[in-house]
Amino acid sequence: MSDRQLIAILRGIEPADAIAICQALISAGITKIEVPLNSPDALQSISLMVQRFAGQAIFGAGTVLNPEQVSAVANTGASMIVSPNYNQAVIHKSKSLGMLSYPGVLTPSECFAAIDAGADGLKIFPASIIGPKGLAAMSVVLPKNIPIFAVGGANADNFSQWMAAGAQGFGIGSALYRPGDSAEQVHASAAKMVLAYDAAVAKC
Repeated sequence: MSDRQLIAILRGIEPADAIAICQALISAGITKIEVPLNSPDALQSISLMVQRFAGQAIFGAGTVLNPEQVSAVANTGASMIVSPNYNQAVIHKSKSLGMLSYPGVLTPSECFAAIDAGADGLKIFPASIIGPKGLAAMSVVLPKNIPIFAVGGANADNFSQWMAAGAQGFGIGSALYRPGDSAEQVHASAAKMVLAYDAAVAKC
């Protein structure tokens, strides 16, 4: 399993496409995959991925807003919870079930509150609002052992800028997958992301 800090966000995917798209991502080198819960039959898609590719990738859900949703995701066998916001109850429930927790944060206060609640990493969202300069200022005071993921505004063209500012990882949505994309298209997009990420890591 790759240790690249790239999370594929499969917003809008349907269960019928889950296996093929997931295979395309894994074969390209992306092994952290989330299905936002506002996708059609999201829990079914996650279950199918977990059953087929257990041990080959880390699977989870995005847009998780309450503890009840955390429990539902845990029942699929997934191990990662990603949220657009900071919610202490969501983090606590995720950790009580042994799951990774990546809450959405945007300010230093939210970052430290999430860390204190037990978050495994910070999802800076939407990252485009603060940009690399804003993240650089924040990362000076944040603990170095908590990975920062830039989501919304980070792409293959600017990975190195974000990494220089303190980001360790990225969540990538429509640049990787849009509903209706073929597995071949997704594989090509994922391969481009992996090359850009690896180049940025080498540069930083």
